[in-house]
Amino acid sequence: MKLKLDKTTYTIAKFHPNFPVPTWFQTETSQFKSITYTNEECSIIMPTESLDTIEAQSTESDWFLLKIEGILDFSLTGILNKIATPLAEKEISIFAVSTYNTDYILMKQANLDHAITTLTNAGHQITT
Repeated sequence: MKLKLDKTTYTIAKFHPNFPVPTWFQTETSQFKSITYTNEECSIIMPTESLDTIEAQSTESDWFLLKIEGILDFSLTGILNKIATPLAEKEISIFAVSTYNTDYILMKQANLDHAITTLTNAGHQITT
């Protein structure tokens, strides 16, 4: 599987569930940003340098990103498993985000080299 590496440092932040979509989110032009609302929370993932965490209930920083290249058909199965399993076997935790087109996997910056080696050894191609 082809994966694209984004070494940008990302932060995942939790806000109250009625937090309005902020202007700084709307104007961010990075390759990846995500906002998700549930009844319990609003989660925002953005490059650390662009994320305003003043109103955040909690934050988790120092993540990098891998994007699964190409558009994934909804009938495909096991795509995320093929990435998550070798990483889990090496005790590398992930934070996965799915979109209509593809999946994104965030991992801690401290695991960058180990994750790349693990995924390459599992047969995945990684580009920057």
